[in-house]
Amino acid sequence: MSGTLGNKEIMAKNIRRLMDEKGVSRRELCNLLGFKYSTVTDWLNAEKYPRIDKIEMMANFFGVNKADLVEPFNEHPATNSYVHIPVLGAIPAGIPSEAIESVLDYEDITADMAKHGNFYGLIARGHSMEPTINDGDVVIIRQQPTVESGEIAVVKLNGNEATLKEVKITDEGIFIIGHNRSAFEPMFLTHEKARKLPLRILGKAVELRRKLGR
Repeated sequence: MSGTLGNKEIMAKNIRRLMDEKGVSRRELCNLLGFKYSTVTDWLNAEKYPRIDKIEMMANFFGVNKADLVEPFNEHPATNSYVHIPVLGAIPAGIPSEAIESVLDYEDITADMAKHGNFYGLIARGHSMEPTINDGDVVIIRQQPTVESGEIAVVKLNGNEATLKEVKITDEGIFIIGHNRSAFEPMFLTHEKARKLPLRILGKAVELRRKLGR
């Protein structure tokens, strides 16, 4: 897909804008999406035009529509106050199970919020975090490798399992806590066991989206 010079310039400007909004460097974009550095450089210099599959990958990564990459950007503040983020596959709020990272939908967050990290949505399933988080709620997550004690996080266990829980950190170890004790008994790991599993923090829950009537 060659594209005209005008189309290449529009694409270059849109990629640069989205990288700035996400705080992602050229090298990080290449590493995260598996692109060649020289190829991305050609795009940003408006020398080449990405193939449609690469455009789709970038749209999913930035949480925007493909049109937001290929069409001129409208800088009017009324249409530029929100940023689309992807809602990924359901993550349990109960017994840990494999996290499914497929894009199911999109949510909007403020452009100001988007400046402070990379965000995505997750659909909670299960009842162990009730009444704080209900089955079907969309939880907005900021990607980060640590959280403070008492915060709700996406916790990955055993290398391929993830769950949404409160994390309490003590000198003795780490508690993984569900707010509905009848559905989930607190899990305790010593710091040594947490390292061996390993236990990884994938992000912090920062916002909840709940539809009325559920």
